[in-house]
Amino acid sequence: MTVAAAPYDTEELAHQAFGKLDPNQYGVLPVLVIIQNDTDQALKLDRVEVEYTTADGRHLDATPAADVQTLGGADRPSVRPPTSIPLPRKRKSPLNVWEIEGHSFAAKMIPPHESASGFFYFQTSYQRGAKFYLTGMKEASTGKDILYFEFPLGK
Repeated sequence: MTVAAAPYDTEELAHQAFGKLDPNQYGVLPVLVIIQNDTDQALKLDRVEVEYTTADGRHLDATPAADVQTLGGADRPSVRPPTSIPLPRKRKSPLNVWEIEGHSFAAKMIPPHESASGFFYFQTSYQRGAKFYLTGMKEASTGKDILYFEFPLGK
């Protein structure tokens, strides 16, 4: 099995995947994960867990793509007393584009000799010395755990 992970931490990389959008500008770090199943067993991925560990040791779980699309969407109400009844104002989140969910990692199983890829999203900026962890993969027929993967994300 081959697994790769790459943070899309530059404007150029982000534009390759998300068009005009750069999620990093909104505090969201996309990490591309590619899994190649070189075995003769199907891999079960429905319980995959990912974690981004910052250089200073903070552990961050991935934010689901549907939640990423709502980040930065609603204005906060004014603190000053209103002179009339205020109506809530909502603005569309700049992250509410099809590419966020469309490019997210969604595979639940990988057949033998096939691959799957997609993005996991973290509410952080890229940090030199950070690490990315991937756990929870199993052989579909036996339920046997596959070793976890750790990726240093330094450049």
